[in-house]
Amino acid sequence: MNDAPAVIDVTHVSTRFGDAVVHDDVSLTVRRGEVFAIAGGNGCGKSTLLREIILLQQPASGTIEVFGQETGAMTKADVLTLRKRCGVLFQYGALFSSLTVVENVAAPLREHTDLSPSLIRELAILKIALTGFPLASAMKYPNELSGGMRRRAALARAIALDPELLFLDEPTAGLDPLSAGAFDELVQHLKPLLGLTIVLVTHDLDSLWRVADRVAVMGDGKILGSGTMQELSDSKEPLIHEYFHGPRGRAAGEQARTQAWNRK
Repeated sequence: MNDAPAVIDVTHVSTRFGDAVVHDDVSLTVRRGEVFAIAGGNGCGKSTLLREIILLQQPASGTIEVFGQETGAMTKADVLTLRKRCGVLFQYGALFSSLTVVENVAAPLREHTDLSPSLIRELAILKIALTGFPLASAMKYPNELSGGMRRRAALARAIALDPELLFLDEPTAGLDPLSAGAFDELVQHLKPLLGLTIVLVTHDLDSLWRVADRVAVMGDGKILGSGTMQELSDSKEPLIHEYFHGPRGRAAGEQARTQAWNRK
């Protein structure tokens, strides 16, 4: 995995909103085929960094490269091409409330392809099925769905264009443990099936242990450390140690080690 080519390079990025410093000299690399997680407490700048990588805002300084192209130097055509290669599941799904599940998933296909309406509908249903969403509910509206079903519908929309790079912003936030665990299993299933590189933004320690190949921990506007979950849980850096060795962190780590042992 360490020898795989870089898909994302964030180099010396700083972000400010007025006098508030969000990022202070942040650098990280995401490699092809991995699940790379950006973790940390609320307000540490995880989602802001994600927004910068997917071109929804620009950092104050530093550079971000995606697929070898510097985002700050991209033309409108470059941006459109990049967005076709990426899928995004926004926090809480961000489905269009006035559209059914099928219509939500079909939206990127209508926007970015010249396919016929009937083929677009067939592809939308295929992507819905891939996420384990019940097809009997595909004509329902988002407000008629449970939280877990909304996330699966949003994931189906995120993979509608067969992206190479998938961004998941707090995908298990607000879900009960069973729904969150099922979503983690879905991510593990889809990554090799679709050949995805995944960037996961979360503070869910269970998800980090289950699905992340590598993790960057943010705090105080910086990357405090990065590595595997086991490497980070062994870190002596005070804020990382506190993050992984509180009651929830210890419980998540112990559960992950038990599950790994049972798979042997």
